[in-house]
Amino acid sequence: MSPDTIGLALLLLGVLLLVSKLVRVKWKLTQRLYLPGAIIGGGIALLLGPDVFGRLMGLLADQGVAVGFAERAAEGGLFGTDVMAVWSSLPGLLISVVFAGLFLGKRMPRLRDAARLAGPNLAFGVTVASGQYVIGLTLALLVLVPFLDVPAISGALIEIGFLGGHGTAAGLGGTFAEVGWAEGQDLALGMATVGLLSGIIVGIILINWGARRGKTTVISSDAKGTDNEQAGLVERDKRSAGSTMTIHPSSMDPLTLHFGLVALAVLIGQLLLMGLQALEQALWADHIEIMAYVPLFPMAMIGGILLQLLIDRFDRDEVVDHKTVERIQGLSLDMLIIAAMATLSLSAIAENFAAFATLTLAGLLWCLFAFLVLAPRMMPSHWFERGIGEFGQSLGVTATGLVLMRVVDPEMRTPAYPAFGYKQLIFEPFFGGGLITAAAIPLIVSPQVGPVGMLVFMAVIMLASLYTGLVVLRRRYRKAAQDQERAAEPAS
Repeated sequence: MSPDTIGLALLLLGVLLLVSKLVRVKWKLTQRLYLPGAIIGGGIALLLGPDVFGRLMGLLADQGVAVGFAERAAEGGLFGTDVMAVWSSLPGLLISVVFAGLFLGKRMPRLRDAARLAGPNLAFGVTVASGQYVIGLTLALLVLVPFLDVPAISGALIEIGFLGGHGTAAGLGGTFAEVGWAEGQDLALGMATVGLLSGIIVGIILINWGARRGKTTVISSDAKGTDNEQAGLVERDKRSAGSTMTIHPSSMDPLTLHFGLVALAVLIGQLLLMGLQALEQALWADHIEIMAYVPLFPMAMIGGILLQLLIDRFDRDEVVDHKTVERIQGLSLDMLIIAAMATLSLSAIAENFAAFATLTLAGLLWCLFAFLVLAPRMMPSHWFERGIGEFGQSLGVTATGLVLMRVVDPEMRTPAYPAFGYKQLIFEPFFGGGLITAAAIPLIVSPQVGPVGMLVFMAVIMLASLYTGLVVLRRRYRKAAQDQERAAEPAS
């Protein structure tokens, strides 16, 4: 791939992002569904790619119509094979940028304070995440492997596609290929798309149901966003700075500084990964091999955490601005989603549609059960506002949960936002693209653990988190509430 081709591929992503924003502003259906622009752009790119537009051009070429152009388009779609090759390599790079910046610019809270507020959210989130593995692996062992001839690692697709989202699914492409099931990435990307759409659509339906039934504490049944909010625009009197100028541009542009910090976090992650892989080869690779299959992005996240610990200690002038890091993450994630969806193989999904549909439906039903049955019993207060964010993340990504919480609690009056945020600090290093997600496929294919061992491991985690949320934390919060009531009683 020449530098000109790489540059053209990046420019085309920018154009697709602009087109997707125009579609969101003009098309009411996308507004009512709160579809992110990147998903719209990814859908457009998919339609114009080799699996849709390319197949149509192939039919025209067979009929002798516009043979030259049609033959080229049949192979690479409207954008061509070279651009598609660039796009196919981008997600694995960009996801490391996204994960490296998760904690940069955030002062790391005391673990006790974060756990006290986010404990119920964390117990619920771990229950849902581990349950996705339990359900997926059970289906794989009982149905997918014996009847559909699908490998056992398909049992990890629900958590990878739903909780991990497009970025994680794309980032694990190399891992799927190394274990001999490259089409698993296409199924994971397809599930990520279905999960994100389901998270938004079903989430909005649940919010309307909750408002009518009096389950919500902030919004009423007739509440809805303004026209500008539905179009994804910020009204003039509500606009705020997207970042803060922490250093003077005459010395260095603030965006340059923060990009350098993100790059450093990724490089720290790369060194950690190389070190762990070398340690594994020296000590236990003959018995079990895990780090050889682990992608870079969870290590990049750890690199960001280590770098932030140094920043907390030495950054007296507070020059690191998390909002600026979020802008870098946002651009990377938008480009990642479009590139991943554009290179999604619809034929791979069609060939494994029975397995795809089975896992997708089972995952959706589990997330619905968790929200409607477990959330009211595991959340001590404002269960709907706190649970809807967890529901959105369990089907889509963190942003989906934030979108739903924004709808149900637009002015942040409930503890849903801080509880959700603190929970992420403990949850994300492991699930939804963290270490457990990255290690799941290597553990399932390893003879020492295998799918049965992984199923037992996840079942133990699910039962432990269920017990913690339904018994331990519930008893603790009930006792705290009783103590507060006694303290509020007037002395006799």
